[in-house]
Amino acid sequence: MKVIILTLAGEFTLEVGLNEPVIEVKQKIEQLLGVPVALQTLAVYDWELMDGLDMEDFPIVVEGTKINLTITPIEQSMSFCNKVQITVKFSTRRINIEVERTETVKSLKEKIHIIEGTPIKRLSLFFSGIEMDEDYRNLCEYGIHEHSEIIVFLKSVSRQRSDPIPRMLNLVVQTSSSLLNSASIPLEMKESSTVNELRQLLLVRKVLPQDDYFFIHKQRIMRDNCSLCWHGVENGDSLYVFKGTISRGN
Repeated sequence: MKVIILTLAGEFTLEVGLNEPVIEVKQKIEQLLGVPVALQTLAVYDWELMDGLDMEDFPIVVEGTKINLTITPIEQSMSFCNKVQITVKFSTRRINIEVERTETVKSLKEKIHIIEGTPIKRLSLFFSGIEMDEDYRNLCEYGIHEHSEIIVFLKSVSRQRSDPIPRMLNLVVQTSSSLLNSASIPLEMKESSTVNELRQLLLVRKVLPQDDYFFIHKQRIMRDNCSLCWHGVENGDSLYVFKGTISRGN
């Protein structure tokens, strides 16, 4: 499909595939404009397209979707010396992520959640045999450097014999003027509720008309059959709703 790349100097069309990695789209732009991948920032609806994801992970569902390209000036490129490539290793696979050494452990967990969909609460990170258990410490305080390998262990979700009372979440559902009238709708739902149950609630309350919509939380398209807890939704978070359908399975 063709998308429109918007720059300060103008715009141009680019052929991309929904299964195409974001990094490969940036490489195409580098070939066309001569702008190094490291100096490119792509965004759609003000959400940055992260290198570890594919185009289908973002609300790019129609021909002609507009994607903003921001180019970091050369004089500011020295700030990239703080950025390093690390490897995040799971039991069955590994992924490469670009991080800043000054960002926090919590920020890294959020990036892993966006790319992998693993609930943040289940993530336990280890580097050089030491658990990175303080979310607000900087990565550099744990000695993270270029090509560091971080091991991920997933915490088990234990169930007590008597199930606890489901936790309630106060959420805000954000709609845009391109979809309906721009609005912020406060909701209270169980953390165990699925995205499909959220959709049905909005339909019953006539917040949304009977149509096709998808939801986004922290830059990641939400899956209908998965719970809010599975998506890592926390109390006070915002969910964004867009018109359209996602062709990939849940």
